[in-house]
Amino acid sequence: MKLKPATLRTFTALHSWVGMLAGFALFVAFYAGAITVFHHSLQQWASPQLAATASLDDAQQLLDQVLARHPEAREHLGMTFPGYELAEPTAYWQDAQGVWQFATPQQLAGSPTPPGASLPELVNELHYTLGLPLVGTWLMGLVSLLYGVALVSGFVIHLSRLFKDLFALRPGRNLKRFWQDAHNVIGVLSLPFHIVFAVTGALLCLLFVLMLALNPLVHDGKLMAASAAAMDTAPIVQKADVSRPLSPLASWHARAIAVAAEHGVADFVPGYLKLAHAGDAHAVVEITGTSPRGLGAGAVALDATSGTVLATQLPGSRDANHAVLTAVYALHFGDYGNVAVRWLYFLLGLGGAFLFYSGNLLWIESRRKRRQAEQGRSSIVMARATVGVCLGVCVAISAAFVAAQLLPALGWRVDAGERWVCFGSWALCVAWAAWRAPLRAARELLWLAAIVTALVPLAHGFVTGWWFWRSAAAGHGALLAIDLGALALAAGFASLARAASRRSRHGDGNSVWADQAR
Repeated sequence: MKLKPATLRTFTALHSWVGMLAGFALFVAFYAGAITVFHHSLQQWASPQLAATASLDDAQQLLDQVLARHPEAREHLGMTFPGYELAEPTAYWQDAQGVWQFATPQQLAGSPTPPGASLPELVNELHYTLGLPLVGTWLMGLVSLLYGVALVSGFVIHLSRLFKDLFALRPGRNLKRFWQDAHNVIGVLSLPFHIVFAVTGALLCLLFVLMLALNPLVHDGKLMAASAAAMDTAPIVQKADVSRPLSPLASWHARAIAVAAEHGVADFVPGYLKLAHAGDAHAVVEITGTSPRGLGAGAVALDATSGTVLATQLPGSRDANHAVLTAVYALHFGDYGNVAVRWLYFLLGLGGAFLFYSGNLLWIESRRKRRQAEQGRSSIVMARATVGVCLGVCVAISAAFVAAQLLPALGWRVDAGERWVCFGSWALCVAWAAWRAPLRAARELLWLAAIVTALVPLAHGFVTGWWFWRSAAAGHGALLAIDLGALALAAGFASLARAASRRSRHGDGNSVWADQAR
């Protein structure tokens, strides 16, 4: 299939401008998203110490004491099982003012601050909101739509020479051609995954907006009220106003596993529960868990007093609504399969970040004035923005990792400190890139990213004593993966910094990427 020159120019312009508009946000989302794939492992890595996983008896004691001390928790309460997010169980509910409260076996009074490390949530926040309050999620939804347009237009551009140039990597003096080849190869090979990310990202970020738009047209304006029932597994049951004791938590746990096995899910692992109307004859508990062989989480709803099965939403036997919602979430975050799938998503995330970074470089290079040293102002501004925003967020995330280890040792407030370190260092990198020549800023920020990222395992080992060789010997794969991953990223940043240095010595002086370009 060969496109007319005018049509090709139209799609090329569309691809370039849509990519430019969304590229900065997508670089942040993909780089942070690659790390978010290891959300559970990061929670262990950022915790001050590794505690032995509590038992179901500990979870039962927590449940009993929270229900006894906090009457408002009896209406609706959630609780994680030991070892799901944290080694200890965590109960959470809304108080009379609607504020979420969290309790653990060591903190039964309730606190608005969730237990555990705040670093995983900070990285995830960068992934889906760019760190912007209120409008960040909706902005990323729009960016995901633009991302889909860029994917389609890019595919159309390269369709005619898809197989001819698919594996063509031509290194040499023509750096633009090499970057173009790398951009095309990564983009085409990962296209199915990028389509999944674009569609699921738009759905996750714009679901609430879509529901608001459809609300007047569906269910006579009652769509929002009906959404909870559509998304939960447990049926909505009115209280009987008759007291009845709850069944033991261990029986819910065992019953959920047995029901899942009856539905062909032999490796179901309960993760958390939602309990409604505790102490009433119509108490209902919904237990959600995961299965390595299933796509996303499954859930079993039980009568909390008798253990009777009320409803199920398990892999292979979900209704259409739950199947779509579960698939969207699982496909976006790699929440299925084994550790190999998570590593694949990690590499795809880094590859996606490279696509948007290289796309900006190609845009800049395509506007280079080859016969004069002075380059266009727009190209220099774009080069500085690309270096400051993209390399700056790499420095910022690594700095937050280092802060997550050092701040507790210094006795400072960790969650606020991490945010100040992250966004403060990002802002400083952007300012530095705006002041320096683009190539010098790139070289300096790449070395800074390499150094700060190499400090991640050093800070972890220094503060906790869990050096990566000790983690390997003890079988703590989560700690080992993050420390070694940080060292690999540091080596990658150092390699790019050396390449930037070679470019300054041997590259064309008539370029934005010349040392004297201002």
